[in-house]
Amino acid sequence: MFDFTDKVVIVTGARTGIGLSAATLFAKAGAHVVLAGHHEPKDEAQHLVDQGYSAVSFRCDVAQPQDVEAMVKFTVDKFGRLDYAYNDAGIQSPVSDTADLSVEEYDHVMDTNLKGVFLSMKYELTQMRTQKTPAAIVNCSSMGGLVGIAGRTAYHGSKHGVLGLTKSSALEYANRNVRINAVCPGIIDTPMVSRMNGTEKREMDDLIREIPMGRLAKPEEVAQVVLFLCSDAASYMVGQAVSVDGGYTIH
Repeated sequence: MFDFTDKVVIVTGARTGIGLSAATLFAKAGAHVVLAGHHEPKDEAQHLVDQGYSAVSFRCDVAQPQDVEAMVKFTVDKFGRLDYAYNDAGIQSPVSDTADLSVEEYDHVMDTNLKGVFLSMKYELTQMRTQKTPAAIVNCSSMGGLVGIAGRTAYHGSKHGVLGLTKSSALEYANRNVRINAVCPGIIDTPMVSRMNGTEKREMDDLIREIPMGRLAKPEEVAQVVLFLCSDAASYMVGQAVSVDGGYTIH
C-alpha cells in the first residue's frame, strides 16, 4: 500500500508483535529497517534479509540513554540518515490494586513505557532536526492511554503519558518538517496478550467481551496504521492519537 523505497526506519520492540509486524511491512515497502529490541532481534532481521529485504538488528534497552543514543548513531552510521521511527517497545504489569502496587514495579513500567519513548524521541529528533528532508515519528500508546481500567494503574499511567509526550513534541516540530503522532492499539493477538491470557484469564475475558467487533486484532492491522501515519497520505496529521481497538474506546 505504501512506498518507502530507500527510506531509513528504526523500530523499537521489533522482536515480536506489532513491532515485528511494522518492521516487516516497512522492509517489504522498500525501507532500510533497524530492528531494535532489549533482546536483539537478530533472527528476525536475518529472516527479512533472507527474503531480499534490507534489515539489521540492534540490541537496545530503551530505558538506558546510552543504548538509545547508540541505536540512532548506529542507524545513521549504517544508512546515512533517519527518516522514520516507530517507538513500540513496551511492557505490561500484573493486575494490582493501586495501594498494593510496588514502587519497583511502577518504576519498571514507567522506565520502559514512558521514559523509553522520551529517550527514543530525544535522540531520534536530535538527528531528524539536522536533516533537510521530511521525517515522522509514531509512538505506541494504547487504548490504555485513552481510558482507565481498574488494576492497571502503572500501565495506563504510562500510556497516558506517551500521549502527552507525543502532543507536546508534535507542537514543537509541526513547522520543522517532523510529524509526530501516536497509535493506540486495543487488545492485539501478540505474545504479551497470550501471556496475560495465561495468568489473568478472567480479566482478559472481561476485556475481550467489551470489544464491539468481537475479536482480537492481528498485529499487522496496527502496523498498517503505523505505516500510514509515516506516509505522505498522513502529511497533514500532527499530534494525533489514532485508536485501533475494534471500537473499545467509543462506548
